Amino acid sequence: MRSGRPADAVNPENIQKVKKIIKNERRIIIDEIMSYLDISRGSLHAILHDHLLVRKVAARWIPHKLSEEQMTTRVDWCKFMIRKFDHGRSKLLNTLITGDETWIYQYDPETKQQSSVWLFPDDDPPQKLRRARSGNKQMVVSFISKKGHVTTIPLIEQKTVTASWYVNICMPQVIEKWSILHPKAYLTSLQWHHDNASAHKAALTMNFFAEMV
Repeated sequence: MRSGRPADAVNPENIQKVKKIIKNERRIIIDEIMSYLDISRGSLHAILHDHLLVRKVAARWIPHKLSEEQMTTRVDWCKFMIRKFDHGRSKLLNTLITGDETWIYQYDPETKQQSSVWLFPDDDPPQKLRRARSGNKQMVVSFISKKGHVTTIPLIEQKTVTASWYVNICMPQVIEKWSILHPKAYLTSLQWHHDNASAHKAALTMNFFAEMV
C-alpha cells in the first residue's frame, strides 16, 4: 500500500516535485510519477489537475513549420481563390484539376498516446514535424478535382518526374480517369493546377497542353 494518502501526500513539497518532473519530461506517464514519488493515483490526480492545472494533450502533426510570412501568403492566396471561384459556386470548379508529387516513406508512426505531453495553462499546444524517414520510399503523383480523388500514379521505374514521363505516362491516365468523373465536360475546358516544377513547365509539357485547346 502506498504511503502517499490524499490527506498528507498533496502538499507543497510534492506539488513542486511533480511540477519539476513534468517540466523536465513532458511525456512522462502517470505510473512513472507515482513510482518516483511513491504517492497514490488519487493524490497525483489532485496535484496535477487541482493544483498545477495541467492536462495531457497529443501533439498535432504538421508537414512543415511555416514562417509568419509563408502562412500569410497562403491565407491570401486561399482568399483569392475563394473569390475567384465564388465560394465554390462557380462552374469553373468543374474544369479544375489539381496535382502534386510526393514521396511516401516507410517508417513506424508514433501513436497518439506516445506523442502526448503535459501542458500547463500558459503553454502553447504541442506540434510535431515529420519523423526521420527510412531509406524505403516511393514517389507518387496524385490528382484531385471538385468531385474528389481522380487518380494516384506511382513512379515504377524512375525516381523523379520528368517531362517525358509526365506527358506520355501520367497525363493520359489522369485524363482517362477525369473523363469518367466528368463525362459531360470537354477536355478543352480542363484547367491544370500544379506547381512550377521543371517537368510541369517544360516545352514538351506546354506543347501537350497547347494541343488540347
